[in-house]
Amino acid sequence: MKFNYIIALALVFTSCTEEPTLEVLRGEAFGTSYLIQYYNSEDRNLEKGIDSVIYAVNKSVSTYIPNSDISKINRGDTTVVVDPIFKEVFRISKIVHENSYGFFDPTVGVLRNAYGFGDSNPILDIDQKVIDSLMKFVGLDKVSIANNGTILKEYPQIYFDFNAVAKGYAIDCLGRYLESMGVRNYLIELGGEILAKGRNSSSQQPWKVGIEGVDSQLDNRSYQVIIALEDRAMASSGNYRKYRIDSVSGKKYVHTINPLTGSAEQSNVTSATVVMSTCGEADAYATALMALGLERSKQLLNETAGVDAYLTFNDSLGNPQVFMTEDFKKLLVD
Repeated sequence: MKFNYIIALALVFTSCTEEPTLEVLRGEAFGTSYLIQYYNSEDRNLEKGIDSVIYAVNKSVSTYIPNSDISKINRGDTTVVVDPIFKEVFRISKIVHENSYGFFDPTVGVLRNAYGFGDSNPILDIDQKVIDSLMKFVGLDKVSIANNGTILKEYPQIYFDFNAVAKGYAIDCLGRYLESMGVRNYLIELGGEILAKGRNSSSQQPWKVGIEGVDSQLDNRSYQVIIALEDRAMASSGNYRKYRIDSVSGKKYVHTINPLTGSAEQSNVTSATVVMSTCGEADAYATALMALGLERSKQLLNETAGVDAYLTFNDSLGNPQVFMTEDFKKLLVD
């Protein structure tokens, strides 16, 4: 499973002296890498369980696995009965869709594919006529889950793409698995997104993570701020590394799609970092804020409880600026 659409800001983990009880697991999942740090009071091997969680999420909502439930649904299979993973990701998407005035929409899959950010070849030389024809197949109000668990689509061509929420939700699933095994203090990082529970037992302090600057280089990362996380999740989105140049027109397309217009163009928000109680929600809201632009993002943040955000944006003169919610400021580490 590969999640190409969201480029999360890189994170740095800070701890004091490493103690023998600190376990570290590394691996590959969802087209990226993961790092799990946890304090285990019992000598248990958790790797098989982690692999099982990753397999379950892939089987349900991976557009990059041909025999996954979502891939079958996208091909028009109306007999698939979706599982609790699919239902929960769909539920989160509906909530964020409503709270973001429609700017978060997992039915933009046909547009992502057309622009070259999906799992099929892009459409060459996209013009307004092409966009208008595809917009017919975009709209979360055009799909639903029937009582028997099958998916109802207004048009068979509607293409689900949960990549802007599923990775975060997978982290939540991994966290629940760790807690079922008695782990209370842990930090999960997957593709730059975070779930931190309890504390860093070595220092008896909250886990500390850094938010990478938009001008940071892959081979020389720099961090704008450090924040403390305890029983919180963090997800980030940015367009500064994820884009495509059309080989015919030379036009630059960024990976954030406006589901109301069908355009793939940069808003004045250049990156969005969201802290919430769950990573699935944080993942979705970070994507929504990228599409909304600064003023609508401020409106959403004012109207929606529990969404703490750090936004970088360009002002009217093109100068880089930062906006933080008041509760996000409380997370900053001096």
